[in-house]
Amino acid sequence: MFRKTLRTLRRPLIAALLAGATALPASAETLADAMVAAYRHSALLDQNRAVLRAADEDAATALAQLRPVVQWIAEHGFQKIEGNIGRSTSIGLQAQVTLYDWGRNAIAIDAAKETVLATRAALVGVEQDVLLGAVQAYLDVRSATEQVDLQANSVRVIGQEQQAASDRFEVGEITQTDVSQADAALAAARASLAAAQGNLEIARESYRAATGRAPGTLAPPPPTPALPASLEAARQIGQRSHPAIRQAQRLAAAAELGVAAAAAERNPTLTGQASIGRSRELSAQTRLEGTRDSLGASLSLSQTIYSGGRLPSAHRKAMARRDEARGALLHVSRQVDEAVGRAWAGIDVARAQIRAIDEQIVAAQQAYEGVREEATLGARTTLDVLDAEQSLLEARADKISAEANLQLAHYQLLAAMGLLTVENLKLGIPTYDPSAYYNAVQDAPYTSRQGESLDRVLRAIGRD
Repeated sequence: MFRKTLRTLRRPLIAALLAGATALPASAETLADAMVAAYRHSALLDQNRAVLRAADEDAATALAQLRPVVQWIAEHGFQKIEGNIGRSTSIGLQAQVTLYDWGRNAIAIDAAKETVLATRAALVGVEQDVLLGAVQAYLDVRSATEQVDLQANSVRVIGQEQQAASDRFEVGEITQTDVSQADAALAAARASLAAAQGNLEIARESYRAATGRAPGTLAPPPPTPALPASLEAARQIGQRSHPAIRQAQRLAAAAELGVAAAAAERNPTLTGQASIGRSRELSAQTRLEGTRDSLGASLSLSQTIYSGGRLPSAHRKAMARRDEARGALLHVSRQVDEAVGRAWAGIDVARAQIRAIDEQIVAAQQAYEGVREEATLGARTTLDVLDAEQSLLEARADKISAEANLQLAHYQLLAAMGLLTVENLKLGIPTYDPSAYYNAVQDAPYTSRQGESLDRVLRAIGRD
């Protein structure tokens, strides 16, 4: 049922993103283009991919604890006894391996794997943030551009009103006060235009930071993505898909394993050791020189009987960390529910605002035209005309903001449900494979064949 719901949402979502790319100039940038650029440009994604690779290495390190440690040892000694000089030189190989630790290393490996999966989920969360930031930057540039056009048109219209007021003053139809009101309104419109142009430059810089390039001609936003059937359905999707919940679940599992690992620290450890070497010695007493070869092996079984309270304290700490992770999972779950509800409410509010503003614009347009006509007959003052024009301007500006909020709320809902990813949006670009590096290092490679495979993965990461 859940997968069917995702497929039902995905098809209209993809169509919505691609719709903005049809019937547009070749140079127009679509919302999908902005998200692709942000995904490829983001240094935050690069940073968190490196964090994931470090977590992959932690899993390899945990596995390596089960393998032998081989090291060479060289020694040289010198002594002088009653004027006689003696010396010894030795070189050898020594290997040590943990033969059995009653599950301690196995638990550590499982915990490291859970941490890897949690870090992968965190990377998906960062990807969502990057794409949502691109959507926000794209819509900000679009709405800021429309606001500049609107304010520029207002300056033009009020300039015409100011010129008309001056002409009427010249023939004695109105007073100097009316002309001054028109002059003030024109100055205010120019100030608003300057502010709108400043906001556009700020939005352009935000777009450059998000995508790595300055915005060109931006295409109109595509149709809004399809919504789930109900708010409750959206919340269920969020609980199943949101990366923050998946991350918290994995961290809770890792914390549970941490409790088991702390308990396992009380268990014995069986280790084996083998050595081979050769030594050459000159005795200071006998003045005889000889060479000896040595070969040895040993088993060692040890267990901590008393640790001064360290092990019980570590066990209690692990249980506290487990409770912390469980509480964090519950908290994140509630946060996701809240985010879905907020986005859903934002969509409803923006839709209601647009409907009301459309009615406001129709009424304000009629009022403006009526006041202008009445002013030509002397029944209205210049101030009345300017007030009507300002009301119409504010209504149109509010609609620009409401339409941008409606678009943004849809993508905020996708992010709250955990669906705002390159893969789910089908943006048609190669994506980072979080398992490639793990697969190359999970066996703690040292041999040349594994090293060559790892080199290929690292080169691919560099190209990305």
